[in-house]
Amino acid sequence: MGALDGRHALVTGGGTGIGAAVARTLAGEGAALTLAGRRREPLEEVAADLPNAAVVPADVTDEASVVDMIRQAETAHGPVDILIANAGAAESAPIAKTSLELWQRMLTVNLTGAFLCARAVLPGMSERGWGRVVFMASTAGLKGYAYVASYCAAKHGVVGLTRALALEAAKSGATVNAICPGFTETPLLADSIANIVETTGRSEDDARQSLVATNPQGRFIQPDEVAGTALWLCGPGAAAITGQAISVSGGEI
Repeated sequence: MGALDGRHALVTGGGTGIGAAVARTLAGEGAALTLAGRRREPLEEVAADLPNAAVVPADVTDEASVVDMIRQAETAHGPVDILIANAGAAESAPIAKTSLELWQRMLTVNLTGAFLCARAVLPGMSERGWGRVVFMASTAGLKGYAYVASYCAAKHGVVGLTRALALEAAKSGATVNAICPGFTETPLLADSIANIVETTGRSEDDARQSLVATNPQGRFIQPDEVAGTALWLCGPGAAAITGQAISVSGGEI
């Protein structure tokens, strides 16, 4: 018997990195999975290794797409009990070179996408008396980083959203929390390193070490470590944990 037997978990951005790791971890505890993301192929690759997983291509920045995503997820496995709102993106630029388009793009995918997904499932969780919403935020939601003002603003917004929704749902049996990973060994991190190399001319190793240096443990976080935190938040032992922004960052926060 798994801790999540009979539960249905929807993971956005479930085809790579942290999302894929969370999907595998929740499936290992018995959850039925719906994996959502913009690209079908990586979702299907992850789903192929899971015992009970559906794939739904979706764009969390588009309201109609989110509504259709929920419809397809419920058709596959019934009401959504667990939402892992993991879809996101990170782009960097100094503030003088941060266009309005870049600013809006970061807020839309990282913050509005989280809002749309939570709005679609949290009322039903509250009505049924049980649910788990886990937003994948970032240490950038708890502190500032130079050259990623729009990303930091969006992730700070996710933390605020977490705290507000947790209070709305507090008496219902549904919890709302955020996980705030530090630099994690994912394709998103690889893209950030490549951007540093391109814009500064530094070597890849030098760029990696500059990011590793932010972690007091002197390493990057692994996706499975973030997934383990998500599993705990989704389990029965975390029923009193809500409105929290949990840093998984080797002591950086």
